[in-house]
Amino acid sequence: MTARIGVVTFPGSLDDRDTQRAIRVAGAEPVALWHKDKDLKQVDAVVLCGGFSYGDYLRAGAIARFSPVMDTVIDQAKAGLPVLGICNGFQILTEAHLLPGGMLGNDHLHFICRDQKLRVENADTAWTTDYEAGQEIRIPLKNMDGRYVADQRTLDELEAEGRVAFRYLGFNPNGSLNDIAGITNAAGNVVGLMPHPEHAVESLIGTGRTDGLPFFTSILKKLVNA
Repeated sequence: MTARIGVVTFPGSLDDRDTQRAIRVAGAEPVALWHKDKDLKQVDAVVLCGGFSYGDYLRAGAIARFSPVMDTVIDQAKAGLPVLGICNGFQILTEAHLLPGGMLGNDHLHFICRDQKLRVENADTAWTTDYEAGQEIRIPLKNMDGRYVADQRTLDELEAEGRVAFRYLGFNPNGSLNDIAGITNAAGNVVGLMPHPEHAVESLIGTGRTDGLPFFTSILKKLVNA
């Protein structure tokens, strides 16, 4: 049976179609999920895609966190459902307290769009097993509110427990503490990151590389072998 991966669309989502395509390229079946619908349609995993949900009013992701679909996502994530949050999706995951910390405006106060070099710090999550720890990759980054912040105790816990999943290399594009580009929960089923792996799954588009594809092949292999 083909693995089914849901992609949630909120008002203001921009990358839902790109994410669905990335899932299809990896060999899984993308399933469109609407933010007002609590039914996840029996998917095996969920992606919260990038964009500007609800115009990023209040804080990025703050309103989307209260969409009906998130009640189900939160409950099932706590029960082990794999969830990936990309950019705005990462912001939503912090607002929903599925991941610690929060996201603030870039320290230079400008929107940034560039190919970004990252180092894979944790290759043991549901979404990163097709990478190797220490591997350097390059995928697109585009955000206005991408500065990851947390109190010192949370940062210390993330570092000590190996829960920093990705770190910016060469250039910190938004002022994120500890150069953090992405993190995971303790169980490894929930991952959030600011860069956009869905834009780097085919060599003819994006960076001209496929460095983002392992996100989607990793979860596919986990689901198939579960």
